[in-house]
Amino acid sequence: MFTAFSLTGDKPSQYAQLATQAQALLAGERDRIANAANLSALVYRALPDLNWVGFYFYDGRELVVGPFQGLPACVRIALDKGVCGAAARTRETQRVDDVHAFPGHIACDAASRSELVVPLTLDGALIGVFDLDSPLPSRFDVEDQVGLERIAALYLNSIALDAP
Repeated sequence: MFTAFSLTGDKPSQYAQLATQAQALLAGERDRIANAANLSALVYRALPDLNWVGFYFYDGRELVVGPFQGLPACVRIALDKGVCGAAARTRETQRVDDVHAFPGHIACDAASRSELVVPLTLDGALIGVFDLDSPLPSRFDVEDQVGLERIAALYLNSIALDAP
């Protein structure tokens, strides 16, 4: 159904292409696990310099690892810990140039140097977070943030009818 592809043009154009691929991949499917699994694989393969892409879902107390691409991950993250916890707690995207300078950073993969985490909310309720790690410092910029927030919004739209 999908094959590997190269993104072309400037960064906004690349994210527009990625969003088109994501929409096609998510079309007609409402299962949050299936969509998170496919979206993780798509983004991991499409964007350079990533070592982890995935989802953590909120279970009412903490974040629990969901579908991802990369090395095995931390299974549970408290909302007062790490970049993922900060994104979930504040409901604001966290873009961190140097994870080692982030208070309370959780080192699931010692190779990670920078991180971008987008909170996932529907109707004000926390669903989880979309998490991306890179082995490069300062890997993520504002254009990445905007593009990945759009990808997260497409994911949320795809599961809107099945949200808890």
